[in-house]
Amino acid sequence: MSNNNRVIIIDDEPDIIDLVVYNLRKEGFITDSAQNGREALKKLRKERFDIIILDLMLPEIDGLELCRIFKKDPGLSHIPIIMLTAKGEEIDKVLGLELGADDYITKPFSPREMVARVKAVLRRSGLKRDEEGSKQGILRIGDLEIDMERYSVKKNGRPLSLSVREFKLLLYLAQRRGRIFSRDSLLDAVWGDEACVEPRTVDVHIRRLRTQIEDAPSKPIYIKTRRGIGYYVDEDL
Repeated sequence: MSNNNRVIIIDDEPDIIDLVVYNLRKEGFITDSAQNGREALKKLRKERFDIIILDLMLPEIDGLELCRIFKKDPGLSHIPIIMLTAKGEEIDKVLGLELGADDYITKPFSPREMVARVKAVLRRSGLKRDEEGSKQGILRIGDLEIDMERYSVKKNGRPLSLSVREFKLLLYLAQRRGRIFSRDSLLDAVWGDEACVEPRTVDVHIRRLRTQIEDAPSKPIYIKTRRGIGYYVDEDL
């Protein structure tokens, strides 16, 4: 599981927020929180999140109504939701799941189980996005959307300006996540039989790619280096 997944916890109990945040951050998740529905909507429409943990009993806008709002909003409907619910509220669980929630956690809950459920929902939602994307000729890794038919790449919805060679190099690595490729093997795969191409050409293109796709090119998340061996895209992206 990639450790750059962003989670928002929507709950009006500070102790619950602190407990969830502490345990998710231990697992490498990036967290934010909101204590009411209006604050949550403002943050979700401004920032990117990969999953929502949503309490049902909230001031101003309750959890079920928030779930309904999220699933009707084109910009938010793709984000998986885990509901937090008190014991005995079976009807609320059923309503939440019918409204589109992906799972529920009953209070009081085990922090370990909560983390496991978050990871499981993220895995399922990632597989679903991959299946939908592959039908449309789109490959998604992290914040990147690679359109294999249009030879284009977007990051957080913003188009990037990649050369054809940079695009092919990124696509080749992204389609083979987890496998490490030497410079020579990348030259064969991406440059083919072109004459007068040196292995260091790969390094130059990787550096250019990183300046476009990475937030911090010196600390890459997408294209990583295995010293002395080659380059790879992490299989957990």
